[in-house]
Amino acid sequence: MIVPIEIRQPAVKRYDIVIDELPELHYDRKVAIVTNTTVAPLHLERVLEKLEAPLVEVIELPDGEEYKSMETVLQILDRLFEARFDRRSLLIALGGGVIGDMTGFAASLYQRGIGFVQMPTTLLSQVDASVGGKTGVNNRWGKNLIGAFYQPEAVYIDPAFLTTLPEREYAAGIAEVVKMAVMFDREFFEFLEASDLKDPAVAVEMIARSVRLKADVVNQDEKESGVRAVLNYGHTFGHVIENETGYSLYLHGEAVAIGMVMANELATNLGLLSCREAERIRDLLQKWGLPVEYTVRDPRAFYEHFYLDKKSMNDRIKFVLPGGGIGTHTMRDDIPAEEVIAVLERFAEAK
Repeated sequence: MIVPIEIRQPAVKRYDIVIDELPELHYDRKVAIVTNTTVAPLHLERVLEKLEAPLVEVIELPDGEEYKSMETVLQILDRLFEARFDRRSLLIALGGGVIGDMTGFAASLYQRGIGFVQMPTTLLSQVDASVGGKTGVNNRWGKNLIGAFYQPEAVYIDPAFLTTLPEREYAAGIAEVVKMAVMFDREFFEFLEASDLKDPAVAVEMIARSVRLKADVVNQDEKESGVRAVLNYGHTFGHVIENETGYSLYLHGEAVAIGMVMANELATNLGLLSCREAERIRDLLQKWGLPVEYTVRDPRAFYEHFYLDKKSMNDRIKFVLPGGGIGTHTMRDDIPAEEVIAVLERFAEAK
């Protein structure tokens, strides 16, 4: 199955997202596979068997969101210089969203830009992070605040990679699928409610539908100036949670799940989402063991952190919310601070 990406502005860019068994890959240039210490023992040998190139360098990094930093990207770049990579060379990101984001960012920087390919190995990266060209790293100010929009040459989504994925990581990916369904496709949400998402055939359908939704959004809006920002539903709250907990307590999808619940409470207070529909979203997240509660220790400090969100403009905080029930969306930058802080106080530690 192939889902095409075709971005027309400011220049035409085309590549394919291939959802199938990993094909034989033949390159006439130097290739570096960037992976981590968790993924390499599970999948590197199989990828090397499928790959033919004049030189294949393997760059194995530590695993974890805490390593998603400029320091790690500089390590990747140093290895490329040591191996004398040139502007025709290629990077392959073999791993989850952290590896994909850092590899793409390194590719955008090396000699002002070389090619890269995504081989996502987690559900979260297959349905979301690998599609659309967002790359970057975290810093002490927040998540993904340093980066670039830089499109890959191709994305190879092999569902077989998921057979080694821990339950918790699989659930974190489902959070991103739920996000897209709530924002864009009510029927897809109902499919998620009714289906066994661990069934291999159902999982392939879930991945394909998610990728088509994401690809359609990216084709319309590569650089998040409009509809693509809707994909940040749950992220405005979730990114603050990740930052407050040092990127170590929650997986990204887990923080997004909590963020969706927080966003839904705000939407309910504003009359955009019924309590019953908010419960359905919460129930679907809980069905997969995703967290839906978080203790906000200082609601006003939490609120102030929103100003570092990339969607905020001119000191106005933009919130992505269901716009009139499941399958709809709206973006609001006119919500009074006290209205938001009231939601945060609902999650605050009992005094």
